[in-house]
Amino acid sequence: MNLNNKNIVITGAASGIGLAMLKALCKIPNVSIVASDINPCSESLPACVHFTQHDIANQQGIDALFDVALDNMGTIDLFIANAGFAYYEQTQQEDWQHIEKIYQCNTFSPIYTSQKMARINQGREYGVLITASFMGIYSLPGYSLYSSTKAALLSWADAYRREKQDNGHIMMLCPVATKTHFFDTTAPIPWPTQHAQDVAKAAIKGIKGNCKRIYPSKLSVLTLALNWIFPLVMPIYKSIEAFKFYKWLDAKNRQVKTK
Repeated sequence: MNLNNKNIVITGAASGIGLAMLKALCKIPNVSIVASDINPCSESLPACVHFTQHDIANQQGIDALFDVALDNMGTIDLFIANAGFAYYEQTQQEDWQHIEKIYQCNTFSPIYTSQKMARINQGREYGVLITASFMGIYSLPGYSLYSSTKAALLSWADAYRREKQDNGHIMMLCPVATKTHFFDTTAPIPWPTQHAQDVAKAAIKGIKGNCKRIYPSKLSVLTLALNWIFPLVMPIYKSIEAFKFYKWLDAKNRQVKTK
């Protein structure tokens, strides 16, 4: 879709991929943007951006964000559902609230947003870009819950496109591990990695082309092809990541014992 003169909403915009996309969108002629994050934005933003703080992990927060956007811009042509978070952990006992928390933010929110965009844009072209993850295709040890939230989104989008009958574009962004504060933890960062600016560049290009899935890392595309030809590629890679996970877990347990 053509992004010139469009009204855009983006979540998770205070840092990382979201902030990189926000800066890239500001360079497009005559755009109006409502940017949201649960945290304040420390960056200086141009006049075309209205920044607001909302918790999109619940229906009330999303509805409130839509109200602000519609009050400011009148219509929403593109919604970028970027907000999300991850756990890096070993599941040791059942915890309903722990599971619900990540699904509400990572999965329920983008699906609800897409359905809301469809309703308010009947008869109009619109777009929804959802930040998924390459881990939604190939899950990794330590990220079981996170990977499952992204896999659910990819599966939902594939079917939802065939169910709806409108002029909407549902686009899934599938980055690999990105060098942002998202991975500012003691956990090992999965290989390969990329920069937020590269993800943003690929995202804008993908939106303009109405791409169903956007892979910012060329290496991830190569991995898909290689694993199709050589099915042992991903099992070997996951074994390496499992070794890193248990090494991290051992170090964590030893640290706990010394306290």
